[in-house]
Amino acid sequence: MSGDDLAAALTSGGSTWLVLSLAAILPILWAFVLVLHFARPYVIRFLGGLTLRFGGDVWWLSYVLVRDGLMMVTFALGMVFLMPNLYIGLGLPLTAPLATVGLFWALLLKLTGDADDDPAAYRRVSIVLFISSILYIVPQIYGLESADQVEAWKGFGLDWLPAALVAGPGDGTAAPLAWPIYWLSMSLFAITGGYLFTRFFRGLDAAPAVEG
Repeated sequence: MSGDDLAAALTSGGSTWLVLSLAAILPILWAFVLVLHFARPYVIRFLGGLTLRFGGDVWWLSYVLVRDGLMMVTFALGMVFLMPNLYIGLGLPLTAPLATVGLFWALLLKLTGDADDDPAAYRRVSIVLFISSILYIVPQIYGLESADQVEAWKGFGLDWLPAALVAGPGDGTAAPLAWPIYWLSMSLFAITGGYLFTRFFRGLDAAPAVEG
């Protein structure tokens, strides 16, 4: 093996290891996103017991910063599932692209509404986050992580489940639903981005002019 072949093998193997490690870590990030989001009533009760206004403001701003910042990090890392060479080629969780789109919608609801003061907006964000987390965590755990446990699943008649929850066997071929889910996710992502783009420019037209 030449030096170039060795470097290519290390690069390919390193990128595969990095993406699969990222996929394995994301359920933890999703769990933290849900915990911080649904901890809002507890945080509000805790702030109500503080007597120092400055301390309450610091606690609330810290909570919002960590909560929304973690959502942004999870969304940014989830963008890897919109890359077909990784999503199909490595056999990542089947519905991971839809989970990323769902997280994008949750951020959109936060951007266009007030999920902290409007109970209806908070419920909408909660529903979207809960469904999106299921779309990622379930295929990651019972698909990708259970690929080597097929014999154990046979006792329950579910030996077909791990293969059904991943985008492919990892050799570059796609599962039957992989490409439809991928293109649906890309279409939803493009429509949502177009909506944001249009809303932004309409907001510019409606914004009052700044006098110099």
